Amino acid sequence: MRYADTVEELSPALMALRLLAVDFAKLPAPCVRISPIFPAVLDLSLHDDLGAFEPWRVALGIAREDIDFHTQGDGQTWVLCASIDYAGARVTLNAFGDVLRRVLTVVGGCHAA
Repeated sequence: MRYADTVEELSPALMALRLLAVDFAKLPAPCVRISPIFPAVLDLSLHDDLGAFEPWRVALGIAREDIDFHTQGDGQTWVLCASIDYAGARVTLNAFGDVLRRVLTVVGGCHAA
């Protein structure tokens, strides 16, 4: 594996980020990560809002069947993952959110969901 030594070598991921910033400026802001270890990969992560995943999935043209769903943290966190080639880079899209729980409350001696 060859690490990127210069910013120029990060250009595949940086170009993809630049295009996303222009073309999809109104989408929810993700955490963005570019690493010299994988200079052609742009990681986009959405935290605490699984609903933000869908507009990004549509914008990137990721098919629903290409989404990986799993849990982590002893089943406490839902995770959505997908990736696609975009503008010369591999864009990975991840979303993390709390597992939905049915909360029961006692109202006047009756259980209500």
